[in-house]
Amino acid sequence: MESYWNRSVKNKPKFPKVDNNLVTDVCIIGAGLTGLSTGYYLGKDTDFIIIEKDEICLSTSGKNTGKVTSQHGLFYKYLLDSNGIEYAKKYFEVNEKAIDNIEKIIRDENIECEFKRESSYVFTRKPEDKSRISNEEKVVNKIQKDKAKVLSNVNLPLDIVSAIEFKNQAKFNPVKYCYGLVNAIVRNGGKIYENSKATKIEKLDDKYEIYVNEYKITANKVVLATRYPTINIPGYYFLKMYQSTSYAIVADVKEELFDGYYISSDNPVISFRTIEENGKKLLLAVGYDYKTGTEQVTNGYLDLESTVRYMYPQAEILDKWTAEDCISLDKIAYIGEYSHLMKNLYVATGYNKWGLTTSNIAGKILVDKILDRENEYEELYKSTRLEPIKNFDEMKNMISEAKDSIILSKFKLPKDYIEDVKNGEGKIVNIDNQKIGVYKDDNGKIFTVKPICTHLGCELYFNNIDKLWECPCHGSKFTYDGKAIEVPGIVDLEQ
Repeated sequence: MESYWNRSVKNKPKFPKVDNNLVTDVCIIGAGLTGLSTGYYLGKDTDFIIIEKDEICLSTSGKNTGKVTSQHGLFYKYLLDSNGIEYAKKYFEVNEKAIDNIEKIIRDENIECEFKRESSYVFTRKPEDKSRISNEEKVVNKIQKDKAKVLSNVNLPLDIVSAIEFKNQAKFNPVKYCYGLVNAIVRNGGKIYENSKATKIEKLDDKYEIYVNEYKITANKVVLATRYPTINIPGYYFLKMYQSTSYAIVADVKEELFDGYYISSDNPVISFRTIEENGKKLLLAVGYDYKTGTEQVTNGYLDLESTVRYMYPQAEILDKWTAEDCISLDKIAYIGEYSHLMKNLYVATGYNKWGLTTSNIAGKILVDKILDRENEYEELYKSTRLEPIKNFDEMKNMISEAKDSIILSKFKLPKDYIEDVKNGEGKIVNIDNQKIGVYKDDNGKIFTVKPICTHLGCELYFNNIDKLWECPCHGSKFTYDGKAIEVPGIVDLEQ
C-alpha cells in the first residue's frame, strides 16, 4: 500500500530505465535514502550512476516514521554494557552530527520537507520498566551532560509510568527530502535510472559488471544500497540479520494533538508523531512489529487502530501501510566493505529501524571509502566484523528457522487441498503430491505459484493480512501472483 509520504508528493520527476550498456566509476544500486545520500556526498568528485528497481523512495525510505533522532529506544545502556562508554559516546556523537548534517543539506539545497526540531521521548506504561528509563538517563548524561531528562508524565493520552526526553531532535517528510537530494544530484551531473533492476553482479579483474534490464553497467566500484544485500556469498549477511515488518497508519483524530514524538520501550513497541498538513495536525502511529514470514496471531492494522481509537475515539484512518527493515544481531548497522574478498564493493544494511540518521552516516562513510579517505566513525559500523556471531541465541534461532524452511518442510506434504482454500485466502496445498502456493481472490479466481523463495530456496508463508508470500528465513516478499517486491528475493516466483 502507498504510504502517506509517497502520496503527499505530487508531480514526482521521472527517470529513464537502463536501455543500453553503460560505463561509470561508481554504480550505486538502490535509490532510497542511503543511495541518494551517497550520491549527494559524492557530488562532482567522481562519475556515478544510481539505479533503482522501481521508483525512488518507494520502499523502506518512503515508509518510515520521518523521525531524525539519536534516541534509538533505550539503547545507550545496551551500548555501554556491550561495547563500553567510549563506543557509546561515539555512537551518540555521530548520530547527533547526522541530524545537523541533514539540517544543513535541507538549508543549503532549499528542500521543502517540513523539517522541524522537536523533543523525542521513550516511554513505558509498565512500573517494572521504570528502572530501565532511569538507567538510560544516567548513561546518556554521562555521555553528554544534561542531554536526557526523566519525566513522570508526557503529553500523550495514555497511562505513562515514566519517560526519557532528548531535546533538539527533528522530524521531516522523508520522501520530500529524498526528492530534494535527487534534485541536487541531478544539478551536479549525477545520473539516475528507475525501473532498472540489478539481477546479477560479476567481478571481472578489477571491475564489476552489473546486469540490468538485459544490459550491462561496467563500474570500478559498486555500492549495495538495497536495504538487504542481494549477493549472498562471501558476505554471508543472511546469517547476521533478519527482517522485521511494522504496521503504520495516519489518522485525523478530530482533536488537538501533542508536540514532540514518542516511542514505547515495552512490547508491543508503538511509535507516535504528528504531521502538519494544511494547518491541521494528523497522527502517524507505527508499531506491532513481527518477524517477516512468521504467522501473526492478530491483525497488526486492527491492533494499531484499536490503540489509536483508545487514545482518540473519533479518529478517522486516512492511510495505512507496512514497512520492512533489517535487524542485525548486535543491533548495529553494517556499513563499509561488503567482504575482504571483494575489493571496491560496499554495503550498508541492518539499520534496525533507525535509518534516517544511519543513512546519512552511511553516505559519508561510503563516500570516504570510495574516495580513499579516513572516516573517524568507520570502525563503529565495520561491516566485516564478527562480533554479531557472539549473539549465539539469535543466530541459533535463525539457523533453525532456515533449516526447517529449507530442508524439513520440503519432506512434508500439506494436508490442505485446493478446495480447502477460501476466497480471499492463500496457503500451500497438495496438488498431485506437489506443493503449490494457491491464492483465491474475493471472486474465487485462482493464482498459483511455486512457494519457494528465489533467494535461497526457503519455503514461503502466505500473509493473509497483506496478501503476500513472505520468506521466513530472510524476509523476501512476493505478490500473491509471484512478483518479487522486497529484497533479497529479486527474481519472481515460478508460476
